[in-house]
Parts: sequence; C-alpha cells; structure tokens
Amino acid sequence: MAGPAQLQNDFLQTDDGVRLNLLRAAPAQEPRKRHPVVVLVPGWCMPASIWSETLQALAPRYRAVALDPRGQGDSEIPVDGYHIDRRADDLACCVERFERVVLVGWSLGALEVLQYLHRHGERGIDGLVLVDSSVGEEPPPFPVPGFRESFQSDRIGAVERFVRAMFRSTRSEGEVAELVRSAMRMPLEASLSLFPSHLPRDHWRSIARKVKAPLLYAVTAQFAQQASNLAAARPGTLIETFMEAGHAVFADEPGRFNRMLSDFIDGSCRGV
Repeated sequence: MAGPAQLQNDFLQTDDGVRLNLLRAAPAQEPRKRHPVVVLVPGWCMPASIWSETLQALAPRYRAVALDPRGQGDSEIPVDGYHIDRRADDLACCVERFERVVLVGWSLGALEVLQYLHRHGERGIDGLVLVDSSVGEEPPPFPVPGFRESFQSDRIGAVERFVRAMFRSTRSEGEVAELVRSAMRMPLEASLSLFPSHLPRDHWRSIARKVKAPLLYAVTAQFAQQASNLAAARPGTLIETFMEAGHAVFADEPGRFNRMLSDFIDGSCRGV
C-alpha cells in the first residue's frame, strides 16, 4: 500500500514582487480524466499547512495546492498589501498558473475567493467551494465583543483562544502551538486590516448569487440559515451542513469533508 503523498513547497511571485508559498501534493498517478487543479485558500492568519490532511486525501486522484497568502505560513511578509483587493489579486497570480481550477475558500479565504471572482471573473473556474463563511445573507454573523481590543491588549492569549475555538475535535498541543506561532508572524495591524469591514454585506451576497460555476457552500450551524437563503436565491447551489463540527470543518470531520469535495469535483464541475 502506498504511503501518504509527499507535500512539497513551491513558490510564485506576485505582480507586485511578493514571494508566496504553495503547498502542493501531486496525484499518485495521472487521472484518466483531466481534473482541474484544486486551489485551497486558508482563513485569517492561518497557514496553508492547515489543509495538509485535505491535500493528502486529494493527492491519489487530483492535483491540489494550498496557498499561503502574503504574511501567512511560509510566504513573504511584505510591508503592505493586507487588504481584500490585493489578496484577490494575489490569488489571481496563483490561479493563472493553471488552465482550470476548483477554488476552495475557508472563512476569510472564502471572501477573498469571492473578491477574486468580482475582480477577475470566472474564466478557468470549474467550481467554487465556500467553507463556513458569511456570504452576506441573513442573518448576519453574531458579533464577537471586543475582538479587536483583545488582540491589541493580549495578542498571544487572544490568538491561542482563537485557534482553540476553531475546533471541536481534540487537537494536540503541538498543533495548537504551531498554528499560534504561524499566526503571530504577521504584524498585528496588518492582520487586523485584513477584515473587509468597509464593504457592505450585500457586496458578498451579490457576488455569490451571480456565480455561474457550480457552487458548493459547506457550513456549520452558525451559517445554516444563510445557506438556505442562498440556495433559495440561487437555484442549483449545493449545501452541506456540518452540525457537529467546529469552524475548521475539514479538520473536525475530514472523512466527510473530503468525500464531499471529491464528489463535487467528480460530479458538478464543468468539463469533468
């Protein structure tokens, strides 16, 4: 039996000269059908390595990469560019390397994926997967009181609480420590500037409802009603609800998540 696929780092340079890391896994053998490349985008301050288990699961059949956005993981930490438009353009520099892709965005990464579509269109996009993020439907996410202030007053403690709150499954102390260490790489004010609070919620709703590519929205209980509303407004939207998982659904229920993603690639993507 073959062992786990080897994950390797690759690098690309953005059009403003920033070096970004791609964590990649190659398929064990070339698929008979030419599948699109799966591009995984992590959430706020999280590294590409948080997708390691997903990359391992996809590797036997698909080409897959996880992006370290600027300032995250093993990517360069530039002095600027920590806003939604620049991050969408960084993603474009990744996507243009491949002829066809399935984009998978988690949390803040889902908004960056939507902004990519808003700025660059859907050419070459065979499918879109949004994972546990608001898409501007009702009801709005429940606000976290003092979120920004907690990071400014006790950043290490706030980051650790944030990381632990992402999971319902038990994680090793080593994994938690590594995610905290990675999140701390980015300058504080840069990390806080990533949230696109200047954009109205209906900006995201409009983009999501106009997506022409097959769309899968995978959510926990907090976004179940948003998912229902999006499906009603955009017929054909696929919904998967993880009622027992934490925010990092792909880590809490990896078997189910990976089967869902494979089924979506095989059955819903254009040209497959």
